[in-house]
Amino acid sequence: MTLTKAHAGSGLRRMRTSSASRKKAFWLTTMMLPGAVWLLLIRYLPMFGIVIAFKNYRAYRPNTFWNNIIQSEFVGLKNFEFLNSPDTGIMIRNTLGYNLLWIILGLVISVAFAIMMSELSSRFLAKSYQTMMFFPYFLSWVVASYFVLAFLDPTSGMIPFMQKATGQKITNFYHDTTWWPLILTICNLWKNLGYSSVLYLAAITGIDTTQYEAAAVDGASKWQQIWHVTLPGIRPMIVILLIMNIGKIFNADFGLFYNVPQNSGSLYPVTQVVDTYVYRAYANTHNLGMSSAAGFLQSAVGMLCIIGANALVRKIDPESSLF
Repeated sequence: MTLTKAHAGSGLRRMRTSSASRKKAFWLTTMMLPGAVWLLLIRYLPMFGIVIAFKNYRAYRPNTFWNNIIQSEFVGLKNFEFLNSPDTGIMIRNTLGYNLLWIILGLVISVAFAIMMSELSSRFLAKSYQTMMFFPYFLSWVVASYFVLAFLDPTSGMIPFMQKATGQKITNFYHDTTWWPLILTICNLWKNLGYSSVLYLAAITGIDTTQYEAAAVDGASKWQQIWHVTLPGIRPMIVILLIMNIGKIFNADFGLFYNVPQNSGSLYPVTQVVDTYVYRAYANTHNLGMSSAAGFLQSAVGMLCIIGANALVRKIDPESSLF
């Protein structure tokens, strides 16, 4: 009798646990559903349009998307011939060069700022600095371009005015390529530094404070605590963001390279990237197949970069890899 009651009680507990688990799974699924639907509609459903990259897309009657795709002529890799352009070397060099530089600088400077903010004893100052650093992330490049113009405009800009006041030769920044790699780098860091720093700061706040206390008891200095506790603690976040940024290495921020230099033709040698080239080519030729081919190529290269970077990380530190 006692054994039977024990089995009955154990079965009842299992049923209650199973019911609670199903209820929890239901609510978690409900919370995830909007994001899953958004991902399906915005990310996966449009992937059928990849076929445009291999067709000479034209409008037919009735002028519907699917009808146009079906009737458009299949041209194979012809839309990828934009890679044979004389500007190909320049745009690939600029796209990869800027992204590699910004990935490295963004990582080092963002982590440094996050560590400095985490060490602030005043909560008010920490929140104030976070807000000021995060604010530029919400500004469009159109607005930012006018900030830059206020400094560089050859007729009324602050820097040319100071050059004129001191008797120096006025620099026409929008026709001189010398300073633009530096200007674009400063603009990129100014806009994106706060966002990355907040992510790293969130990872730092998740580190167990007892580790710092134990390190302090062992006589570790503040620099030693940062090196042996903070950096290892945020290493997974560093690796994840690094892999994701490497995946975007063949993509460029169109607004930065188009709006900030004011679309100046004289600056194309240092501002021409894949995105701006495709936009200008499409504006001139209205070749939707070529722009689709460029987008497909960027996505394919990004996927290969993510897989390669993740494979490298998995060999070095399997726990920090994405998959």
